[in-house]
Amino acid sequence: MTSRTALANVVIAAAVATVLAGCERAPSADALFPLDAGHRWTYRVTTRLGDDASERETLTLRTIGREAVPALGDVAAFRRRSDSGLDYWLQADASGIYRVASKSDLDPEPVPDKPPRFVLKAPFVVGTQWQATTTAYLLMRRSEFPREIRHTHPKVPMTYQIEALAESLDVPAGHFDRCLRVRGSASVRIYADPASGWRDMPLTTLEWYCPGVGLARMERSEPAGSAFLTGGTRTLELESWR
Repeated sequence: MTSRTALANVVIAAAVATVLAGCERAPSADALFPLDAGHRWTYRVTTRLGDDASERETLTLRTIGREAVPALGDVAAFRRRSDSGLDYWLQADASGIYRVASKSDLDPEPVPDKPPRFVLKAPFVVGTQWQATTTAYLLMRRSEFPREIRHTHPKVPMTYQIEALAESLDVPAGHFDRCLRVRGSASVRIYADPASGWRDMPLTTLEWYCPGVGLARMERSEPAGSAFLTGGTRTLELESWR
């Protein structure tokens, strides 16, 4: 093999490696979680509590755009609005995408997140981890009051981790490739029953973020495993978006 041929082979190999690296590279933050004004997502929400039949409803989210938030000292953030009555303000930079404030219909003004709450943390590679608080949305007591565990455990630390970068996903809105999958894991310690006593009940979330679309699917699981408790599952599937 001549030196010229050897050099050409090296150049070709390097080019192929660059292309492959590009194929494996995660999409940008803007692609995985669009923030600009004018976007709308409609999700099919399926909830099953205990042995009850599943219930289905729809949820719509809209991006309002970038605006100053007085509760943050007029710092600008991107606003998202849910038809369930919740508003969120988010920012994005080299560290990832994070929520800086939220507001429900009961709040007179936005409530700052202290510290900011990551939605997706950079770098967007398998193994990246972060923490944020959650609560038990589905886990309930059968007879005690209040039934909802979230009233006694409003802030449970959950660890999130990027598990995959190239998932294929089918939802009612269509087929998507190169989706990023995130797993959230937490546990809430509660009194299960007289036989088991206090137990750590698992709370698990799986989320799929697809390029150009954002969140396309979410699965929440809160099993009970006790006669004194009821658990459930909730799934969000993207039905339409623009």
